[in-house]
Amino acid sequence: MKIESGLVTSAPLDPAAQRRAWLLAAVVTTFVMLWLFVWYKETVFSAVAIWMRSETFAHGFLIFPISAYLIWTRRRSVLALRPEPSYWPLLLLGVTGFVWLLAGLADVKVVQQYSLVLMIPLLVWTLLGGKIVWELAFPLLFLLFAVPFGEIFLPPLMAFTADFTVAALQLTGIPVYREGLFFTIPSGQWSVVEGCSGLRYLIASLTLGCLYAYLTYRTLWKRLLFVLLSIVVPIFANGLRAYMIVMIAHLSDMKLALGVDHYLYGWVFFGLVILLLFWMGSFWREDDKEIGTLERSVPPREFDKPVPLRGMVIAAVFAMAISALWPGYAAHLEDKPISTAGLDMPVPAPAGGWQAQSTPLSGWRPEYAHPDASIMQTYRKGDQTVSVYLGYYRTQRQGAELVTSTNVMVHQKHPVWSKVGEGYRTIVLAGRQERVVQTKLRSPAQRLLVWNWNRIQEQDTVNPYLAKLLLAKTRLFGGRGEGAAIIIAAPYDEQPEEAASVLQAFLNDMLPGMEASLKDVSHQ
Repeated sequence: MKIESGLVTSAPLDPAAQRRAWLLAAVVTTFVMLWLFVWYKETVFSAVAIWMRSETFAHGFLIFPISAYLIWTRRRSVLALRPEPSYWPLLLLGVTGFVWLLAGLADVKVVQQYSLVLMIPLLVWTLLGGKIVWELAFPLLFLLFAVPFGEIFLPPLMAFTADFTVAALQLTGIPVYREGLFFTIPSGQWSVVEGCSGLRYLIASLTLGCLYAYLTYRTLWKRLLFVLLSIVVPIFANGLRAYMIVMIAHLSDMKLALGVDHYLYGWVFFGLVILLLFWMGSFWREDDKEIGTLERSVPPREFDKPVPLRGMVIAAVFAMAISALWPGYAAHLEDKPISTAGLDMPVPAPAGGWQAQSTPLSGWRPEYAHPDASIMQTYRKGDQTVSVYLGYYRTQRQGAELVTSTNVMVHQKHPVWSKVGEGYRTIVLAGRQERVVQTKLRSPAQRLLVWNWNRIQEQDTVNPYLAKLLLAKTRLFGGRGEGAAIIIAAPYDEQPEEAASVLQAFLNDMLPGMEASLKDVSHQ
């Protein structure tokens, strides 16, 4: 064997030399992976923390062992291929790292976690080549299920569950009064909460469904069909589960299907649904005689030329440098602390006949986590009353974020207030049309119509993705990334449109004063 200018002559390698070459390739790949996890350890820990505290995403602990097992089953196929580094995936690695950086600046953990997981197959591609990464495509992409993602689907899933349950009850002949996610039948009151959404079942079903499709089928359309079923079946099954729980409680005079047995019944039902799904999938399964075993039989062969180890080391150096670039720049930005202490939000000056009141409109207050300055003030004009909340964040950081799912008008299990409706509404702000989020709240004694939106870099928006992009853009170039929540609320009796006209009139008069308060605290 002769090496010239990093290229290799065509003399074949003996099996022992092949094993040594693959051993070195495995060592290099393992070292680069460890390097990656060291630099991105905070992202790893953020995912593990969610696995530990959330039953919905506890399956994350199993994903990496399953992927490792699947890779092990492909070992003969992989070892028959010649590792050969590829340099152009380094460009994709750089783009993925930049996305990780932007997500970190905007504090979007799930995008950071996805970016990190995608770096793994990109590193394998860079170090070992396209043929090998294609051979291991499913085990590597299966790692994406380790990312705790899915909470964005909670609202539509909860709405579907409520729609399905109410429709099924009505078809059964049971009278139902519904308001948002709350409904009442003659035997009692019910509400669809996050635990009733079926998200936990959907994620578990999709994960198992993809794994089952990979292990059972080789034809693409059969795999896609089963994955589609693993999405559709648990959604409808969860609606049926919710309906059956309500019916069992109704027919037992509210003695069964409540408390602990409510959850036990749900998981038993889900297990039956998964068994039904696998039984359905067995009808078009492909026999081992047709598709071969899990580990395809690949005859051992000699490499026509040795592994370019020098090229692999060079690719590893570039990959390590690109991987470390983004956490390094993030640390550089974090090294510029921004003071958030001592900020004071001034009360918006009364205008247009509105007068500040010492008595609050209600006991309700939006639940926003740790703003750097905030104020809640009630104003009255004649018989009209409006409450204003301004929450200012000088910079976005863990536990003190403007745009996050934990910042809500009211939590689901609030002892007094409940959310009975939410949507978007177009209003007039300073002569221009803008969208706001409109929420209807109720308590035993009062109903409120609430409008809210965010102001980031002098731009009003209710789009969380745009808000995160604006924050990331500002912080990327060393800015503070400040933002504010603007929330107004008015009471109503029967028709929320009465309160809507009051809120619009209030904004016409008071918006300049509210903007002045935000500008004042920004300059402190």
